[in-house]
Amino acid sequence: MSSGFPPVRKSLGQHFLADRQVLTKIADAAQIEPTDVVVEIGPGRGALTDILVERAGRLVAIEYDRALATQLRDRYANRKNVEIVQADVLTVKLGEVAGPDFKLIGNVPYYITTPILFQALEPPRPSLAVYLIQREVAERIVAPPGGGEYGALTVNVGAVANAELLFTVPAGAFKPPPKVESAVIRITPKEHALIAPSHEKGFREFVQAVFSMRRKQMQRILRSVRNLNQETADRQLADAGVEPTARPETLAIEQFAKLYSLVPSP
Repeated sequence: MSSGFPPVRKSLGQHFLADRQVLTKIADAAQIEPTDVVVEIGPGRGALTDILVERAGRLVAIEYDRALATQLRDRYANRKNVEIVQADVLTVKLGEVAGPDFKLIGNVPYYITTPILFQALEPPRPSLAVYLIQREVAERIVAPPGGGEYGALTVNVGAVANAELLFTVPAGAFKPPPKVESAVIRITPKEHALIAPSHEKGFREFVQAVFSMRRKQMQRILRSVRNLNQETADRQLADAGVEPTARPETLAIEQFAKLYSLVPSP
């Protein structure tokens, strides 16, 4: 335990970034303007918060750990532009606490990275989001078609947003250091998403079902996932520009979106 801070709670996946240079690079990546509303997920001991509070017009920091949230409230008690919310971020409607126009930034607990990513992609989406996450997950999000890292997470994020892997962060930059390397990614919503908001849940389920059979060919997968006969499956694959013998990891995100629009839900 560091002096003055509550004990590290391993059950919450707490690893506190302590490298000032990396913290500044993360804040820079969010491109914060003086009038911006910024939501910070997992402020922890406030190392990144100290930088954000000087840049944002309004800062909403969501911290699950009650003891840390109390310390943060005390630290920023005299800062009118700071609000500390003690809550599980997965229970918070980000648009309600921030308003319709906001940016998102945070050191995301590795064990709930994917749920947080998709929660933040629900409308109203942040105009820009910067995450510090496990490097392996970051590489999956930005993976191109054709490789083993390309999968359901890649497609589901890419259908509604553009993702960039900005830089990696070594384990030694944290206290305590995690057992894996980390990376910073920036996610920006597409001006024209490939999937309408009302269809996003169904699209995610469809994509996940397809990749659960990733070793099989698309013709067989489509017939199984949507209970289609061979003729119908072949026609819909052709309309989406997909070869019947293709495997899921070779399809572009646009092809998944097109295929979903052609295939009726079961």
